[in-house]
Amino acid sequence: DTLEIAWNEHFEELCAFKAENGHCNVSQYDKQNKSLGQWVNAQRVSYKKNTLRSDHIQQLSSIGFIWDLLEYAWNTNFDQLCAFKGQSGHCDVSTNDERNKSLGKWVSTQRVSYKKNTLRSDRIQQLSSIGFIWDLLEYAWNTNFDQLCAFKGQSGHCDV
Repeated sequence: DTLEIAWNEHFEELCAFKAENGHCNVSQYDKQNKSLGQWVNAQRVSYKKNTLRSDHIQQLSSIGFIWDLLEYAWNTNFDQLCAFKGQSGHCDVSTNDERNKSLGKWVSTQRVSYKKNTLRSDRIQQLSSIGFIWDLLEYAWNTNFDQLCAFKGQSGHCDV
């Protein structure tokens, strides 16, 4: 079957690409690997349409093929946020932080998506589970109010 031969040739080409680059994410716009990139994209499209053969799904999965790039990117950013929190003790990554500029933009995007009610509930749960602050102004207000209450408790007044 010529289609199967062509599929296997592309699969072997993808395996070689992965061996050289450490991943299977060949862009369909990659000038050096245009044909392979288009084939990779076609596999994702077929997978989403539920028309990709199960043995092909298995073969691609066995080499770490990423079926949903957006999901993969979100999870990668979430993992980076968890690492950031592990180092800093919080999830508030500034977009002005040169070392974490991309992560800061992602964090900001999550807040905007949450406010627009377009962030999936499972992602809201994931972020909430690590202490993600959804509204920085409200958080700052509550923190300052708590400090004022503590001050009043010690001094008996609110004249700061």
